[in-house]
Amino acid sequence: MLRKIVSSRRIALVSILLVAASGSAAAQSLPFTGLTGSWAGAGAISLSDGSKERLRCKATYQVSNGERRLLQSLRCASDSYRFDLNSDVVSQDGTIAGSWSETSRGISGSIAGRESGGLISAVIDAPGFSASLSLSTRGNKQSFSISSEGDIRNVTINMSRN
Repeated sequence: MLRKIVSSRRIALVSILLVAASGSAAAQSLPFTGLTGSWAGAGAISLSDGSKERLRCKATYQVSNGERRLLQSLRCASDSYRFDLNSDVVSQDGTIAGSWSETSRGISGSIAGRESGGLISAVIDAPGFSASLSLSTRGNKQSFSISSEGDIRNVTINMSRN
């Protein structure tokens, strides 16, 4: 049971990271302009025990509400797990807020922060953990990192539009 909780927390953290990665398009007045479509990427997860795993992801973004609302469908996998994420993120006057759910494990959480000029700083929360997020989107490229004091210490992911 403890292993399932730790695994669920890892998946939730990575999921919300990827939701946040979709948060902004640089140098554009509307935060989600240009994100519609398919994206893919890779990165790494560093765990508290010192281990590190490679991560591969594919995402589909739909933008609405005057380019201020983003719906995301995301699938990620590492050597030890897979997850499917659905998310809904909204930006208003530089404030980012959203919710997500990981359907196969029945977990969910929230994100809150600020965006400006393609950069996002946010706090992500879910039952059992909290983490800080830094994100940059430039044209067809996204990169971010997240830091936590929990089981997942650091996550870095780079995504590109397909």
